[in-house]
Amino acid sequence: MKSWFKVALMFLCVQSAWAQAVTPSAAPKDRPAAQKSALDAMLFYQLLLGELNVRGGAPGSGFSIILDAARKTKDPLVFQRAVDVALQSRSGDAALQAAQAWKSAIPESTEANRYLLQILLALNRLDEAGQALSVSIRELPANERATAIASIPRVFARVQDKKLAADTVEKALQTALKQAPTSASAWTTVGRMRREAGQLALAVEATRQGLLADATASGPLVLALSLVSAAPTELWPLIHQAMRGPVSPDLRLGYARLLIGQLSYTQALEQLEKINTDEPTFADAWWVHGLLLIETGQWQLAEQKLLKHVGMVPALQDKGAPEGLTESLMALAQIAQRKGQWTQAQQWLAQVPADADPVKLASRQADLLSQQGRLDEARLTLERIRANTPELAIRKALVQSQWLRDNKQAADAYALVKQSLAQHPQNTQLMSELAMVSEKLKRFDEMEALLRELMKRKPDDPHAFNALGYSLADRNIRLPEARELIVRALQLAPNDAYIQDSLGWVAFRQGQLAEALQLLQTAYKAKPDAEIAAHLGEVLWVMGQRDAAAVIWREGLLLKPDNETLAETLKRFQFKP
Repeated sequence: MKSWFKVALMFLCVQSAWAQAVTPSAAPKDRPAAQKSALDAMLFYQLLLGELNVRGGAPGSGFSIILDAARKTKDPLVFQRAVDVALQSRSGDAALQAAQAWKSAIPESTEANRYLLQILLALNRLDEAGQALSVSIRELPANERATAIASIPRVFARVQDKKLAADTVEKALQTALKQAPTSASAWTTVGRMRREAGQLALAVEATRQGLLADATASGPLVLALSLVSAAPTELWPLIHQAMRGPVSPDLRLGYARLLIGQLSYTQALEQLEKINTDEPTFADAWWVHGLLLIETGQWQLAEQKLLKHVGMVPALQDKGAPEGLTESLMALAQIAQRKGQWTQAQQWLAQVPADADPVKLASRQADLLSQQGRLDEARLTLERIRANTPELAIRKALVQSQWLRDNKQAADAYALVKQSLAQHPQNTQLMSELAMVSEKLKRFDEMEALLRELMKRKPDDPHAFNALGYSLADRNIRLPEARELIVRALQLAPNDAYIQDSLGWVAFRQGQLAEALQLLQTAYKAKPDAEIAAHLGEVLWVMGQRDAAAVIWREGLLLKPDNETLAETLKRFQFKP
């Protein structure tokens, strides 16, 4: 506990945190602008002697002399020098002694109490640190307390026992928790520390108390957004309520992103539209909005949002590379490509910043080349990705395999993923991709073995359950088991349109047409997709609603004309669009 590295490093870190939060200037507040010096010839000699001892290799003697001078003069700068000498000589106990003497000599000194808190934390004396924290907060001006309280988690960040740190801070903040001006900030700090300690139930309760204390405060709301996945029942209603009022665009965007993660696209679009309307200069909302509109099949409106974002870039560049620029440019290239405007698509890609994700960029370039029939160039583009980290190597293999699958080169994809999996045998993404390739090659036993292994490794991940269930349903075998697997996947991801599509497809295979129609219509509304369109159209056709089926199939062709499932379905029914 007394090692120099631990004491000095923590001291400097904590000092910086407190200084940023509550200290408007570097000079101690305790010292008046002008005062009569208590320094006489004897004290001057004493201080000089102390400094000479420090510089001459006797810091212990120098510390004692300087501390004695500090007690005589009651000068905060001399006390501070005594603390510094103790720290430089790697003596945490001596530094604590000097800080305690400083506080005893000048009880009203907020600076002394801050030093005392910092040193106690460095020495891991949490109970005493908690007392010093309580005093520090109490002694601050009222208008500085909430900001200082918000900085406490950083001050305590290096404490190893997170639970004890959280207990200490909550005890120190008892008064602040009950006072209206500081209640929301105090509960947020308690919640953050409980979260770091892994005490999620207590963190959620602190968040709830913070929101109840001040529904307009940003701190509790930020904390709620970070915890909502751990306690959706308790926190979603509070978040929804808070979002009905005025909040910062950053928070509303965070809320929208959470909704996107929950696949609640309609609600997310409403929030993004509100930001665009209320805060039109908030650039990030434009590109997120555009990408979500693409996801929901609203291409024309998506293009408008993305063009707006790209148009804002010149005004933003003095602040560094604008966030989302790469995503906007790639999405605009995708839209142009969809229109057959290949030159325009390439022009958008040429504007992508040099530090863009190489895998994303190469994938988009390869897709553009593929649409023009330049398959050799597309494949070479993916092969040339520089994978200088294991993570990039895995992503490169995945994007190559997907391209090979899409272009009916499954055997090459299988060999490539097999080789990559041999190098990264624990990677579940490669296992999942190998399962998909194995299905393409009709190696169903291998596919099932891989998916069942994934279910064991990641029992809370719905994708392996859905993939096996759908494969069984598509092959029209073991349908009760297929339904059971897909229902399990839907329980894990109830808003996933692709899993709803799978359940609709197994219902169709089981002859339950009304259920199949309802499920597939819901899935297609949530996620307009060519494959879902193929299934929904087939159900409508079999039910005698051929005009409705034709409309859906034509929409599917507009979404992705080369979708394999849709193409096979139209061929089987001899449907000519």
